[in-house]
Amino acid sequence: MRIGELAAKSGVSTRQLRYYEEQDLLHPIRSSNNYREFAPESLELVQQIRGLLDAGLPTRLIRILLPCVQGPDAELPAQVNGEMEQLLRGEISNLQARIEFLTHSREQIECYLGRVAHP
Repeated sequence: MRIGELAAKSGVSTRQLRYYEEQDLLHPIRSSNNYREFAPESLELVQQIRGLLDAGLPTRLIRILLPCVQGPDAELPAQVNGEMEQLLRGEISNLQARIEFLTHSREQIECYLGRVAHP
């Protein structure tokens, strides 16, 4: 499928798809007329990339993790090297901080609604 079709099916703009390609996350083939051609499984891959980005992971880490989570038969390596472990532990800390911030924000909104809501 071409980039426009993948964009329409995935809900991700063509600009973002090109960025994913620049970041070495997507690997379309080029047709004879130099158009990008994406395999059918690219849709699932884009959804995985989107989910990892939405979770707050940077593309440099997604590039490393993607082969481990890609597809139904993906397997994590038996051992994680020191650099990967450090990156993942850092991301866990970042995610925990975001969770705490979002929880606090939700509580503030609930408090506000409790004060202004009319029965």
